[in-house]
Amino acid sequence: MIRRQFITLLGGAAAWPLAVRAQQPDRMRRIGVLMNSAADDPESQVRLAAFVQELQRLGWITDRNVQIEARWSAADASTLGRHATELAALAPDAILAGVGGTLLQATRTVPIVFAQAIDPVGTGSVASLARPGGNVTGFTQFEYSLAGKWPELLKEVAPRVGRAAILREPSTPAGIGQWAVVQAAAQSLGMELSPVAVREAGEIERGVSEFARGSNGGLIVVVGASASNHRQLIIAQAARHRLPAVYPSRHFVVGGGLISYGPDVVGQYRRAAGYVDRILKGEKPAELPVQAPIKYELVINLKTAKALGLDVPPTLLARADEVVE
Repeated sequence: MIRRQFITLLGGAAAWPLAVRAQQPDRMRRIGVLMNSAADDPESQVRLAAFVQELQRLGWITDRNVQIEARWSAADASTLGRHATELAALAPDAILAGVGGTLLQATRTVPIVFAQAIDPVGTGSVASLARPGGNVTGFTQFEYSLAGKWPELLKEVAPRVGRAAILREPSTPAGIGQWAVVQAAAQSLGMELSPVAVREAGEIERGVSEFARGSNGGLIVVVGASASNHRQLIIAQAARHRLPAVYPSRHFVVGGGLISYGPDVVGQYRRAAGYVDRILKGEKPAELPVQAPIKYELVINLKTAKALGLDVPPTLLARADEVVE
């Protein structure tokens, strides 16, 4: 989904039937959107377009009965905080966020729907999954236990791997939680781990290059905004040093990565539109339970496997939801 197509979606009200429009109140509603990525990031544009499309299907037409105010932070914490404050000050009817924690520091009254939170109970975003209890609800990206699948997949696709660099955000609760689960899984596989921070391009290049000096290495990239924003650099480093790598979502593999396993994040944004619709119609976030993903995807890039000299096991190919050739 290129930027021009996304803009067309935002302005595509004329194609929608009058009967659908009539279902919604006359008052113009406002939805804030806070994305922890760059505005020109193709994957984020696809996710936001999916959200807008689903809103349209539910009768909310941009510039007819709803306005969308989007802010992009490019994974910069200070920018994210500033944009959260800006959106809260607009007093919108609801705010969509990838993760809702930062917004909670800006408002405890504006309804917030997160599309891909990690451990919202543990981070204090909600009181419980069944009863969020405040102004925040939404959809989790996964449970920490999923992280244990990544070392297993790396060993399955590249059996000779005995060492793995874990590309993570060490200062975030999600980065710490995923690291602990990956450690436990790797230990059972006899795999040695080395952490590499992904906050800046320079530390990614230095960390991966230093790790690649050893033999039988591979990469495990865990969930985080910085990893997603630096994904082309990470993919390029993996190719340069001939390191098999497992990633947390499909868009890494479509971009040239080897293998990924994780939730259908684009689908999460469609589901988030359903919650925003319910909030605009009068329901409260406190009464809408936090929901887990309903679809996970295993994606394999055969072209990358061939470049690395790997023969993907037929049993692994048979389990794949998508194969990139």
